[in-house]
Amino acid sequence: MSDANPSQPFADLTPHAVLDALANVGLHGDGRLMQLNSYENRVFQVALEDGSTVVAKFYRPGRWSDAQILEEHGFALELERAEVPVVAPLVLDTPRTGATLQCLGDPPTLARDGLLRYAVAPRRAGRAPDLDDVDTLTRIGRFIGRMHAVARQGHFHERRPLNVMTLGRAPREWLLQHNRVASSASASWAKASQRALDIAQERFDAMADVRRIRVHGDCHPGNLLWTPQGPHCVDLDDATTAPAVQDLWMLLSGEAFEARRQIAVLLEGYEDFCDFDRRELLLIEPLRTLRMIHHGAWLAERFDDPAFPIAFPWFGSPSYWAEQTQYLLTQIDAMSAP
Repeated sequence: MSDANPSQPFADLTPHAVLDALANVGLHGDGRLMQLNSYENRVFQVALEDGSTVVAKFYRPGRWSDAQILEEHGFALELERAEVPVVAPLVLDTPRTGATLQCLGDPPTLARDGLLRYAVAPRRAGRAPDLDDVDTLTRIGRFIGRMHAVARQGHFHERRPLNVMTLGRAPREWLLQHNRVASSASASWAKASQRALDIAQERFDAMADVRRIRVHGDCHPGNLLWTPQGPHCVDLDDATTAPAVQDLWMLLSGEAFEARRQIAVLLEGYEDFCDFDRRELLLIEPLRTLRMIHHGAWLAERFDDPAFPIAFPWFGSPSYWAEQTQYLLTQIDAMSAP
């Protein structure tokens, strides 16, 4: 990785560099690799000489500390030991004596070589789940309930918790302080975002006694893969401490009546394994609001990475921020509804 150009953190991550990195931890590729969709990190599918296939994730420098990544890995391994179908990292071979590479963790699951940090997991195939199917939703609810039953047995100490400050106020202040909101929309967006976050804080304060647990954190349909055996999840990169509903609301879609039907079906399966406090449903719109604001800051912080303007050419325009302001006004109404 290049220290000289932090705006291009993966500039030196060539196919040869990927294969060399894996070989350094005892995983020898046969030359076939394919880059997978990921903007935050760089992820590659790599065929190995022994006939197996793995997925290597190279972490964006500066986002997580080693301790935070290892805590995520530990959670995945804990779920795997409990036979919850998640894709957990592989244990890495100790690098050869004298190498600059370190393998961190107990067991070692994170490789570090200068700024380069990476983990490797087995490839697990699957397709997007059919969320219109009642049986599929019920089985996903059971899966998340099983995951949360294990999650309740421990705590995160290093991972950033999910709250109005971490996912709302901090990214909002960063955007305004760095003048990343288009000037023509800045005043209206600032006003709407401040009001939306104030209401979200009121909702969270009213639920102060709701249990916070370890959650996947980014449990949308793209991170849930379906097979004939049922669902399994990938990418615990955003694992956090939050109310349980954080792992449910991103699976809802459509009009309000459709979302109510979907959450009822999910909870029917969920409560086969884990109880659920129905008051948490009142946090869905505040959580959606936090995600909107955080997503804008996430894009803005990384827009110097050449991959981002290509993937998100519409981001940052006056019309984008005007649209975001309208979304926030809609969220204010949704959170203010009885």
